[in-house]
Amino acid sequence: MTASKLRKWLKKVYYRAKNAFRGTSSPGNSRFSRWIESLRLAATKPQVFAYQLVGGRSSRLFPLFKDLDASLKKSGMKSNFKAYVSTTILASLLLSASIMVVVPVLLFFIFKLSLVMAFLFGVGVSLLAGAVTVMAFYAYPSYRADNWKRELEDDLPFTVGYMSILAGAGVPPDFIWRSLAQVDASLAVSNVAKNVVRNVELFGFDIISALETTSKRTPSERFKELIEGFISVVHSGGNLVKYLRNRSQQYMKLKQLALKSFSDSLAVLAEFYVTLMVAGSLIFVVMLAVMAMLGGGGFGPFDSRLLLQLLTYLGLPIGSIVFLVILDMISPKR
Repeated sequence: MTASKLRKWLKKVYYRAKNAFRGTSSPGNSRFSRWIESLRLAATKPQVFAYQLVGGRSSRLFPLFKDLDASLKKSGMKSNFKAYVSTTILASLLLSASIMVVVPVLLFFIFKLSLVMAFLFGVGVSLLAGAVTVMAFYAYPSYRADNWKRELEDDLPFTVGYMSILAGAGVPPDFIWRSLAQVDASLAVSNVAKNVVRNVELFGFDIISALETTSKRTPSERFKELIEGFISVVHSGGNLVKYLRNRSQQYMKLKQLALKSFSDSLAVLAEFYVTLMVAGSLIFVVMLAVMAMLGGGGFGPFDSRLLLQLLTYLGLPIGSIVFLVILDMISPKR
């Protein structure tokens, strides 16, 4: 038997064995492969996995989240409304179930609470965690939209100044937005301009239609006014350079006022932080420590030692995170 005939015979045996193995695969193997595929989908595309798992069963709950659709569009998130709501429901259910198991075990074996109290506390914490998860998912698109809004408005004085320079050099309106799409990718206006260019080049929009679509999805009223004014000037054949220069001066004055307001708010927030998180926490720690040494001072099933542990490991971290979120919400990005 020659070498070529031997290779052909080996290939034929291999393919026959492969087809035979496929034909005799058991239901358990196919079930296991589907389970592996589901895990891979959950790791790579969690929103698709959540919609496949709970989307059809939770369709009645979608009207409760109707305000979320507008927030998703203005936040710039590449997420479908139904898939995002399904992810919200699945995450809240998983977190509630996990806490329902973990918290009673910790309270019973570590903090030495009674079984009934540990179970009731676990039920309460799991319900609270589920509600907080839903509220967090509901508020996150609004937070992203507000964050994007502040980024756009912080960059507006410099963005409009750059646009006025291009318009003064005789650059056409569509090429102005193409140039904005090629500037620093960390700028929020660059992402907006890329969407405008995508709508023109990929979807066949004209520049006016692309800008009108962008103005409907932007979370910033100032940026929306800029785009609508840009469209009106281009339509009417007005002086685009003069319009952009006036807008640049206006936005620069508004930025100065915003920085002064941020300085005043930061001073008030610093006073609140020192009063609540520094002085207040020290007072409560000393008071609870003295009460623990004296052997009393609890509130119902919570003795002073448990309250001291809750304050140390839950109260202070959560309070600090809240202050950091508030500081991030009011601080300018640039």
